[in-house]
Amino acid sequence: MKISMRSSRSTGGRRTTAVVALGAVLALTATACGDDGSGAGGDKGAEGSGKGKIVFWDNNGGIRTDVWKEIIADFEKANPDIDVEYVGIAAKEYQSKVDTAIRGGGLPDVGGVGAAMLAGFSAQNALEPLDNRLTGSSLNSKINKDMIESLRAAGGGDGRLYSVPTSANNGVLYYRTDLFGKAGLKEPASWDDFYKAAEKLTDAGKNEFGYTIRGGAGSIAQALDAMYGQSGITSFWDAEKKKTTVNDPKNVEALEKYAGLYKKVTPSADVNNDFAKMVAQWDSGTIGMLHHNLGSYQDHVKALGVDKFRGIPQPVGASGKRVQVSNPVDGLGLFKSSKNKEAAWKFIEFAASHQENSKFNESAGQVPANTEAAKDAWIDKAEPTKLATQALNDGSTTIVQLPYYLPDWNTISKADNEPNFQKVLLGKMSAKSFLDGMAEQLNEAQAEWNEQKN
Repeated sequence: MKISMRSSRSTGGRRTTAVVALGAVLALTATACGDDGSGAGGDKGAEGSGKGKIVFWDNNGGIRTDVWKEIIADFEKANPDIDVEYVGIAAKEYQSKVDTAIRGGGLPDVGGVGAAMLAGFSAQNALEPLDNRLTGSSLNSKINKDMIESLRAAGGGDGRLYSVPTSANNGVLYYRTDLFGKAGLKEPASWDDFYKAAEKLTDAGKNEFGYTIRGGAGSIAQALDAMYGQSGITSFWDAEKKKTTVNDPKNVEALEKYAGLYKKVTPSADVNNDFAKMVAQWDSGTIGMLHHNLGSYQDHVKALGVDKFRGIPQPVGASGKRVQVSNPVDGLGLFKSSKNKEAAWKFIEFAASHQENSKFNESAGQVPANTEAAKDAWIDKAEPTKLATQALNDGSTTIVQLPYYLPDWNTISKADNEPNFQKVLLGKMSAKSFLDGMAEQLNEAQAEWNEQKN
């Protein structure tokens, strides 16, 4: 088995709206007029012999490398005539790496393709539609239908499936049961409980804080979750006004309160926190609460054991109902330029099978896409995963669907606005100005998308 760890330096900067729109138009035009099957650069790829070498790009390299090594070893044992080259790419660099390869060549055969980046890749005509392959495979009727529909919706509007779901990640509020018990605090089930606990658990002089906030890479999704969770607004778009609800006054008020936690009940270093720094800080320190997702559960278990913390669904708002933003479904995509699509599909089919999908998600602490894997015993032992699954299925939670289908969503929600959110935390920009600016970008992107569809 060949294992190589590679990384790419993010190019930064925002792709212009015009360029993205043109890509989407071309992709949609090709579909409407009869797509010739060409991938990026006109490369149709080939089915191949179903043997030989394939290249797999992991979209969360480092974090998930060990479990992917196990899955690849299992696959190569079951398929001795196929060799998988693993390339681990850090999550924050992955989209840039793939975009560069789409333009200049060098795409892998298979890659991690989650909902947040799916529209951008499919708009550039880089992904193979997988509907027929899935229907004719051993996976047929064994993959969670809701996750499939989520990826269809995120794929750009043509209704095709460009990624086979592997897992769903859900937002979680982790809290230190030992610290809460010592302070005489109850479980932070509501946002009011959360704010009261954050204040009571803070003693900056002793380097004790109630909360750690995400101010660096990946901060926008967490901020949106806190906003909508408090405001109770249940739709990302106002259908009547045809505008985003991001800068609704209730959301502005919620973000002001949430951002106001910084440096009052959080460490000052939090302004630069990506998820790895935030998780490591919480696991090693005396911080009361952490918002992250199911993916960090095993890290907490290793650092703290199972007795010093719990992971519960997001707090409920003033209405008594839980509202949270959608967390993207992750999956595996087959790139059109692959010269060995048959072997690449075998790998996707194997990785999404019962045993391997269960192995991946137990390691990641996420909800399996394979419906047989979702019934395995480990889920009952992983409380946050069990509670998240219940919350998503018992009617207690309303999900605000983020517009992953917009080709520029990933850029707007990351490169464009993460630096501005840091300004909000530092008091250099108001929450209203920040949300108004994001809303303007989103409304423009949505209007262009609607125009292209029509």
